[in-house]
Amino acid sequence: MPRLLYGGDYNPEQWPEEVLAQDVELMRRARVNLATVGVFAWSRLEPAPGEYEFGWLDDVLDRLAGNGISVALATPTAQPPPWFGLAHPEALPVTAEGVRLSHGSRDTYCGSAPAYRAAALRIATALAGRYRGHPALAMWHVHNEYSSTCHCDLAAEAFRGWLRARYGGLDALNDAWTTAFWSQGYGDWAQIQPPRATRYLPNPAQVLDFRRFTSDELLAAYTAQRDVLRAATPGVPVTTNFVLGGWVPVDHARWAREVDLVAIDHYPGDPGAGAEQEAAFAADLARGWARHSAGGPGWLLMETAPNLIYTADRMHTKEPGRMARQSLAAIARGSQGALFFQWRAPRGGAELFHSALVPHAGPDSRVFREAVALGGQLDRIAECAAGAVRARVAVAYDEPSAWALQAPGLPSSRLDHLGEARHAHGALWRRGVVADVIGTLGGLDAYAMIVLPGHYLMSDDQAGALRSWVAAGGRLVATFLSGVADECGRVRTGGYPGALRDLLGVRVEEFHPLAPDDRVALHTDAGGGPRCPAVDGEPRRSVMGGELWSETVHLAGAEAVARYAGGVLDGRPAITRHAVGDGVAWYVSTRLDADGYARLLGAVAASAGAGPECGDLPCGVEAVRRHDGARSWLFLLNHTGAAHDVPAAGVDLLSGAAVAGTLRLTAGGAAVVQELPTAAPGFSR
Repeated sequence: MPRLLYGGDYNPEQWPEEVLAQDVELMRRARVNLATVGVFAWSRLEPAPGEYEFGWLDDVLDRLAGNGISVALATPTAQPPPWFGLAHPEALPVTAEGVRLSHGSRDTYCGSAPAYRAAALRIATALAGRYRGHPALAMWHVHNEYSSTCHCDLAAEAFRGWLRARYGGLDALNDAWTTAFWSQGYGDWAQIQPPRATRYLPNPAQVLDFRRFTSDELLAAYTAQRDVLRAATPGVPVTTNFVLGGWVPVDHARWAREVDLVAIDHYPGDPGAGAEQEAAFAADLARGWARHSAGGPGWLLMETAPNLIYTADRMHTKEPGRMARQSLAAIARGSQGALFFQWRAPRGGAELFHSALVPHAGPDSRVFREAVALGGQLDRIAECAAGAVRARVAVAYDEPSAWALQAPGLPSSRLDHLGEARHAHGALWRRGVVADVIGTLGGLDAYAMIVLPGHYLMSDDQAGALRSWVAAGGRLVATFLSGVADECGRVRTGGYPGALRDLLGVRVEEFHPLAPDDRVALHTDAGGGPRCPAVDGEPRRSVMGGELWSETVHLAGAEAVARYAGGVLDGRPAITRHAVGDGVAWYVSTRLDADGYARLLGAVAASAGAGPECGDLPCGVEAVRRHDGARSWLFLLNHTGAAHDVPAAGVDLLSGAAVAGTLRLTAGGAAVVQELPTAAPGFSR
């Protein structure tokens, strides 16, 4: 029988026995069925080199198993014990400035250090040998949020080995890195170092390749542990939790092929309505990565905060009901459950005020009562675990492109591929269009529409695949800076957008970055040129706005859909449309305002036969379906402070009430409707 996973990080090593006994009773009350155990327990498990203390962990796993609670058992390699750094100081990480860091926090290791890799494998092997066959073991959770970077000599040696494998010879490397610029040509592999602190701007290609190397080096550390665990416990899935953010040196799309289940940690950074949009993006990104996972299209929300949202200056308390609604939103978009960091709030340590299902106030608290209620809700909708989301629209998010646009020396310091991907996804979200966020440009035939938001790096093969897909009937929307550089970060000459010029039917001669407060106006009237169709069927001369970026665009086969109004670009094309075979390629040369972008992408999606999931819904009401053959479940989530009537038919699994055409969603409420067989629409390209 399908089930949804519910629980989160459990740290029994921090608590006395009487608390542990209470924990199990509270978990049963909340219907927790999965606990992640041992993430940061290395010093407790191996207090001295080669000396293991597993007795306490035996008791914990036995107690959990005896109460019907499964375990995602972690390898605790995200933070070695104090003795490790003293025994192996060369394995402590070094910053780009040459500072060797000391023990006292977390992630204090060099992923290239042989001593670290060997110690990590030893503790993973010991755990696998002891707990294979244990009735609690349901999943392996390797490490925690791989994200550490090191610039030490050991990393330098490994970097040179990675470069040899990538380029074969120094001539190819010098060409890829354009080392003729500023006298950087390399005549010996030994001359190459990580991108350490230097006098002025670093070589952007070197920095980009070091990010790629770091991703691959950490992936090798993960797969080494994974292979040990798989050999000892075949059939037990192995994963690691992906952490999101532009600072993370991990190409998760590549990593997704190596995990049995894509698992993400997500902590929204907007205490307002933007948190729901952020969560939808993270969920759709995880689902996009999971397309290439060994475990199939499902994914798991491995960590989120139950009752807090964190911003730079403070912690914001979630209002009642928001924890449940955000959990249901993740499940709506394909998560196999809702796990939290953490089960019980700690008494001390660096994160002593971090959110928890059992807060410092204990079980007699609003947060725990909501946790108990959420456990009951997940039980009632467990059947939807068999379903999957069917998205016919995709937003491309390429982490190497995001890294490349973080380089200094670019035309604007505000360029942000991740931000542009979120902006595009948000426009579709506001229109009610469900979209995958994909990390590779493979398997495009699954989609009727693709958005490329600032996809800066593009290979010839990727550009060719996009052209074939559009010619076969696809709808492409590419924005400024897409296709400008090749995979090494070298600008393609002859005019932007480089690899996509012919497909888009435009040639960009010059860019005009905008100041933070600058805006440009766009008119859908063709002005003095040929008359062109208005966006979204609106009257000619409707206005939308742009920010951040603008360009001198020349038509080279495309037609202008909107033109700049005023300034040096007055009357020049701003948005273009180019028919290619049976498809259409659009180009957007500025960052459209939220409403204008939503209108444009909504219109293109409609032309591709990929409209809203549930007709016209009020702003702030979210609708997503999970499908399993002829069965479907419609998730309806009201993120507003007012009640709304929405179209639906079937049975609301949360309330048990029959729904006959219209459902009344209370303010901040949610429903999961088991639909009648004819209620869910089909899709075709």
